Amino acid sequence: MPAQQPAEPAEPAETPFLDLLATGAPAEDFERAVLRARADGASPERLAALERAKLLALRVRTELEGRRRREAELSALYETAHDLAGLRDLDAVLRAIVQRARSLLGTETAYMTLNDPVAGDTYMRVTDGSVSARFQQLRLGMGEGLGGLVAQTARPYVTDSYLDDPRFQHTRTIDTGVRDEGLVAILGVPLKLGSGVIGVLFAADRRVRVFDHAEIALLAAHAAHAAVAIDTANLLAETRKAMTELEAANEIIRDRSGVIERASDIHDRLAELVLRGGGVQDVAAAVAEVLDGTVEFTDVDRVPAEALERCSRADGHAVRDGDDWVAAVRSGSEVLGALVLRGHPRLDPVDQRTLERAAMVTSLLLLARRTAGEAEQRVRGELLDDLLDAPDRDPRLLRERAARVAADLDTPHVVLAACLEDPSGDGTAPADGTVRAEAPGATAPDAAGATGRQRLWSAASHLAATRQGLAAARDAGVVLLLPLSRDGDPGEAAGKAARQLGAAVHAPVTVGASAPVPAPAATPAAVATAYAQARRCREALRVLGRCGQGAAAEDFGFLGLLLADGRDVDGFVRRTLGEVVDYDERRGTDLLRTLDAYFASGMSPARTKDALHVHVNTVAQRLDRIGRLLGPGWQSPSRALELQLALQLHHLSSALAE
Repeated sequence: MPAQQPAEPAEPAETPFLDLLATGAPAEDFERAVLRARADGASPERLAALERAKLLALRVRTELEGRRRREAELSALYETAHDLAGLRDLDAVLRAIVQRARSLLGTETAYMTLNDPVAGDTYMRVTDGSVSARFQQLRLGMGEGLGGLVAQTARPYVTDSYLDDPRFQHTRTIDTGVRDEGLVAILGVPLKLGSGVIGVLFAADRRVRVFDHAEIALLAAHAAHAAVAIDTANLLAETRKAMTELEAANEIIRDRSGVIERASDIHDRLAELVLRGGGVQDVAAAVAEVLDGTVEFTDVDRVPAEALERCSRADGHAVRDGDDWVAAVRSGSEVLGALVLRGHPRLDPVDQRTLERAAMVTSLLLLARRTAGEAEQRVRGELLDDLLDAPDRDPRLLRERAARVAADLDTPHVVLAACLEDPSGDGTAPADGTVRAEAPGATAPDAAGATGRQRLWSAASHLAATRQGLAAARDAGVVLLLPLSRDGDPGEAAGKAARQLGAAVHAPVTVGASAPVPAPAATPAAVATAYAQARRCREALRVLGRCGQGAAAEDFGFLGLLLADGRDVDGFVRRTLGEVVDYDERRGTDLLRTLDAYFASGMSPARTKDALHVHVNTVAQRLDRIGRLLGPGWQSPSRALELQLALQLHHLSSALAE
């Protein structure tokens, strides 16, 4: 017998399925391969191997289909990103986003809502495939409906049957719009920029549909691209707007370049003037030259009130006043005056701004002058404070500080203590014409008193500056240290200061003066002593009802002995009886003894002639001569008391001299 041929080996069980995978056959073709082998009488082992290979091939087929789908989705996303990047108009970008969302998920409709930060809700912006006008105009409050919940939480939400889904806050408006559109299955994903939500992108069908995770992820990825595209479109729109505005601004700049150069030149001239130390009138002259007119600085009380009021309403801009232009010179709410351009009924905007700028420069000059004055006043006040409070200061340093304010503390000075008698500062007086006097230590209402004291200090500082003296606020009043000539009268200086300060503050000012201080720098302690004496004189004036006047200790007669620190007895006797003593010495008469006897006899001429052993007519003649020497009123009670005290002191001094 011929030898038997060996059987051909059976093909691997996977072979038929590999061919099917390679050709992309449908799933039922994989089952036919197993059925065909069973019909051909394949062994159970062969059928089992084919079944295992079939299941493995189907898994591979499913994986391949998923990858192909993901590749298609990614390709679609790339195309979408490319298309969106090429769009520049915001409306076109929004329409493209919604159309591509509908295409990617194959839904019957797609739409987009954007957040309204002002209203605090979200509104329908773009739709594709929508047929209901009511639906296209929907607004959703935050948290309302599926879209409101997505906008509020920044998370995707999906439903296969919206109207039957209890997870959402249903409202009649939203449900009516959804019902009109016929929507059933809805998927919404947030449009996010950074951590914020700018809107919601939707895909929806008019039938029940379950959106799987891959579709949710696909729409979310599309929404991410869409948010960037929206932001880019917004930025481009803003850029285009800015460019348009910039072009318009450049056009204006080109048109006004000549005007700007002219204004710059004027500004440079004013700046140079200020740096050179020019004054207010220099500014007015420079502006007058530029504007080809007459410009003058006018004090506030000479400016028409109506024009200043219109300047205030015009926020400081120059206003027309007949044929003139008025620009207020102000510091904050305080009006310092005005620059007035005469005879220019028409003024172009550039010239108007020039006048306004000149007014501003003028205010700066006035403020600088005021600041310098206030600084000098503070220096003067601090120096006087040191003289009063620190008597051990080095005289050399005191002289150096005084020289900076043009004061000479090596010459005689007088210390004046002044206070305001009308704290309200309005200068009013009682109806009977008397002057209201405060008791020493009394205080006025805070607001009125503070204003009055400030005005008094300003007036005293000005007086000190004009007299090369010093002034400081102290003890609810002011103290001044003023130069005094060697034969000067402190009482006269006090009276003059009372009149000047009272006129400046429009209210009575009482001033007490000290005895002369020969050299304040050499003896600083004498200034404090003199201030105490001046205060006593001031308070004596107030107690005696002489408010609003000025006086020194020697002006109070015998009371001056109590007020003065030096107890100048000889000076008091000389001031009181000097004329009579001199007459007796020159003529060899006996008027002084006659006056002494007259007072000792109770001011009776009859008893006086008995004491002197002369005829009564002689007494009358002598008394008449004494009256002419002492002046009228010498027999009044107060003068008589001073004369008797002076007589006793004269006798005592004569006895001690012997």
